[in-house]
Amino acid sequence: MDDRIRGLQTYPMIELSRRRAALEEGGVRVLDFGTGDPREPTAPHIRQALMDAVPEVSQYPSIKGTPAVREAYVGYVKRRFGVDLDPESEVIPSRGSKEAIFHVPLVTVEVGGARDTVVYPEPGYPVMEIGTLYSTARRHPVALDATNAYRMHPDAIAPEILDRAALVWINYPHNPTGQDLPEDIWRAWVAARERHGFILCSDECYTEIYFGSPPRSLLEFGREGCLVFHSLSKRSGMTGFRSGMVSGDPELLARYRAQRAGFGQANPVFIEAAAAAAWSDDTHVADRVGVFGRKRAILLKGLAALGLEVYPTTSTFYMWVRAPEGESGTTYANRLLEHGILVSPGAFFGAGNEGFFRIALVPSVAGCEEALERWAAL
Repeated sequence: MDDRIRGLQTYPMIELSRRRAALEEGGVRVLDFGTGDPREPTAPHIRQALMDAVPEVSQYPSIKGTPAVREAYVGYVKRRFGVDLDPESEVIPSRGSKEAIFHVPLVTVEVGGARDTVVYPEPGYPVMEIGTLYSTARRHPVALDATNAYRMHPDAIAPEILDRAALVWINYPHNPTGQDLPEDIWRAWVAARERHGFILCSDECYTEIYFGSPPRSLLEFGREGCLVFHSLSKRSGMTGFRSGMVSGDPELLARYRAQRAGFGQANPVFIEAAAAAAWSDDTHVADRVGVFGRKRAILLKGLAALGLEVYPTTSTFYMWVRAPEGESGTTYANRLLEHGILVSPGAFFGAGNEGFFRIALVPSVAGCEEALERWAAL
């Protein structure tokens, strides 16, 4: 095994599950704000679509996905972003966005060649780094913090790095901080891609969870050399269904499709049917966001009363919170754990984030209120 892979910390969500299990074995009722896995029920019409599509005879599904799911996703992109996509050549389903984000470096990086580097944000989704390591590419994390408002800008990266880059990852709305990207920076990234020739990958799994202006998509600004990653996990409460979409440059998607047949898995047809139902409907999404908004309002008010600073956010169901003075995000998370409150230390999302912790709006409204009561005991 590559020493860099051996040196990776335990995947953060595995560690959070371990901590939760240890507490529950001790009889503690855990309020889990750690893993971003909401508990609101998946909409009934989505579940029914899955059940109705279970075939009498089960056969291997297609990597390309069913026409119905591809057309439903294309319809969503048109409604939401005003962008027309070809369902035959510019869309491919994935087993959630995690699978695709891991795969892309494997099929695009020229190991030992002129394009041997992957650029990604830190803090950020850990799979961007993990996929880079498994592809044996060079890593180039870009530090994001309050000084740049957690907004990744091409001007902050040396031109020689961008010239070596096979891939550049951007992620807005941003996990873990909830920040959005303004239009001028979207345009700056497309212009930088045209100058330097890298593939620009945009993880957009949280575009539908917002409390201000609707977040934008890379698809609105460019398609050549661009790949966009969407998921139904957060949008539609389908984390366990493992259903996502990759769209954008048809040549890049053709390359990915050809290679994925060898190392990826196609979605079962009944998952595709549920996904088609989800992409075709926006009402259930608005209902879910309304629930997240109520939780968010309760915690914003309660944490402020406790003297905790929440970094201003407009999107996602995450809250990025500064640990009290004199404590790290990890030590404070450990203290919260003693009261049955589970949060994610900022260090889980990369170096330089030790002073923060992340809250995911997972417990119910009542659970959020109970958490604040426990919090006061600190």
